[in-house]
Amino acid sequence: MDLTGKIISDYSDYLRIERAMSPNTVASYVSDLQEFFDIMSLQPAEVASDDIVAYLGKRKDISKRSQARLLSAMNSFFRWLIIEGERKDNPVDAVDSPKLGRYLPEVLSEDEVSAIMDSVDLSAWTGKRDRAILEVLYGCGLRVSEAVGLKISFVYLDEHFVRVVGKGNKERVVPLGNMAADAIKNYLALRPEPYSSEYDDILFLNKFGKSLSRISMFNMVKKQAMLAGIHKEISPHTLRHSFATHLIEHGADLRVVQDMLGHESILTTEIYTHIDSSTWQRNILSHHPRG
Repeated sequence: MDLTGKIISDYSDYLRIERAMSPNTVASYVSDLQEFFDIMSLQPAEVASDDIVAYLGKRKDISKRSQARLLSAMNSFFRWLIIEGERKDNPVDAVDSPKLGRYLPEVLSEDEVSAIMDSVDLSAWTGKRDRAILEVLYGCGLRVSEAVGLKISFVYLDEHFVRVVGKGNKERVVPLGNMAADAIKNYLALRPEPYSSEYDDILFLNKFGKSLSRISMFNMVKKQAMLAGIHKEISPHTLRHSFATHLIEHGADLRVVQDMLGHESILTTEIYTHIDSSTWQRNILSHHPRG
């Protein structure tokens, strides 16, 4: 391993251990950094602001959102180098981040959600598993990584809640609706034997008795949306976003939805649920002390 590779490896350990970042975030940051250093052929101590601007100029193939993510990774990396005493400055400070528009993911209607659920063939155990996954992704508003890592011991069917380990290893409790609970019960009755004791407590298994991958869940959701005749750009995240939107539409409090989704900031939830200004205005004015 060369010097840059060793430094990035140490930085990866810092993100994982000291910052407690999720494996997906760590992998994303490391990948962005490796690509930058591969293309620019620079040592971390040599990088200047102009080098970063030049790199972004070369990468016309990536979106503004990807550029912003890259700058976030590099900003974190160079701040860490300063902490480690390897640099005295952060070259990202002089680089303007691209302006991003408000990102609103695709939203499914409640009828479309029902169509996706009904599209699953329940004649095989895999169908019962997939139906349970869909019900949990939507009915609990889970991230795909949270669904992949969901443990049987964290599912309380009789009490109707699940314990979820989310971003930054933070745990939260999420209510479990009747339809999701029934789907999990039906799947558990046919759940395959785990490949080894390592997978004994993992809820969703593949045909080999190992943990289902994120990619498999992505592909399954897309397949069921296609079978349901839905032509929107669908992912597991679409189900999470649609669930939050439907909760708000049915009158759920924004703070409650924030807690359920595991958002640190209420602003993230407000963007997620794309509440328009007129809704906020009506809600506030109807309770205003000076009406």
